[in-house]
Amino acid sequence: MHREYADNRLALQLFGAHHGNLARIEQALDVAIHARGNQLAIEGQHPDAETACLVLDRLYDLLEAGRVVEPRDIDDMLRLTHNGGGTQAAPESGTSSQDSADERPRPPGQAAINIRQRQVLTRSPTQLAYVDAIDRHDLVFGLGPAGTGKTYLAVAKAVERLVNGEVDRIILSRPAVEAGEQLGFLPGNMREKVDPYLRPLYDALYDMLPAPQVIKRLESGEIEVAPLAFMRGRTLANAFVILDEAQNTTAVQMKMFLTRLGENARMVITGDLSQVDLPKGTRSGLRQALEILEDVPGIAFVQFTDADVIRHPLVSHIVRAYDRAEAKLHVGAEYEGEPTERDRGSR
Repeated sequence: MHREYADNRLALQLFGAHHGNLARIEQALDVAIHARGNQLAIEGQHPDAETACLVLDRLYDLLEAGRVVEPRDIDDMLRLTHNGGGTQAAPESGTSSQDSADERPRPPGQAAINIRQRQVLTRSPTQLAYVDAIDRHDLVFGLGPAGTGKTYLAVAKAVERLVNGEVDRIILSRPAVEAGEQLGFLPGNMREKVDPYLRPLYDALYDMLPAPQVIKRLESGEIEVAPLAFMRGRTLANAFVILDEAQNTTAVQMKMFLTRLGENARMVITGDLSQVDLPKGTRSGLRQALEILEDVPGIAFVQFTDADVIRHPLVSHIVRAYDRAEAKLHVGAEYEGEPTERDRGSR
């Protein structure tokens, strides 16, 4: 298969320094790409060669639109195209950018979460489905391994709705299971006690908004970051509510949290049932909720896999290796004394 690009300058950018971009595509697909001037010859079996051509053409479209193609753009395009997302029109850890939200072009199969002059882009078909589910449903469960962007994208959607005036506040929560939720026995004031358990949520906020804004909104109560124990007895109205690490809730805690949902509120529950840290014999409230709520209208369930991992490439291999071990040893569900969610099949 052959490709020829009209703009020699853009063709050089597409190929990369010392043809590094072409080499990256060759490594990901079973193809050989030969460059001569502004022309390319792609050799390989039909599916991989066709995928390589599609990736190259879409990257060239980005260059024509004024984008600078970076290694992560190539990886994203390979993932989107290889997983069947490259032909869709439209949804991180998404990718965060300072470019104008209205002007920045994006590949097909990708959606943008716009936060003023910042943009968070989805980077896999599952992330696209996840963002779409959050837009369409009042309650969404994001399930799967670490590094797939479940929490990051949920926080991005929460911040987008807050800055657009669609909700009055954001409420971010996690079970402090490592402390057994017995925070009163820990040294320090309340913030010093809970912050270590909530740090990942703070990190996502600071990546979305300037630090002074985060601090100001935390002080005013527009953004609240609190352990799950603090949600009891409240009605969470006009809010975007996120429960992270939900696999570490008990059945009672999960029911309590879900029933906090008030008027004009949206709730996202994230968790990974292969990483349950509850005391042995305690059943995960997340697992029970999935069984009880699967047929309830208005609720969406989005299952991520190791193919959606956005962190270092090694993370996907690590997750896959643990999945194989879990299938044999039931790791992760041993605390509950029953098969893992992956053994039951994804939803």
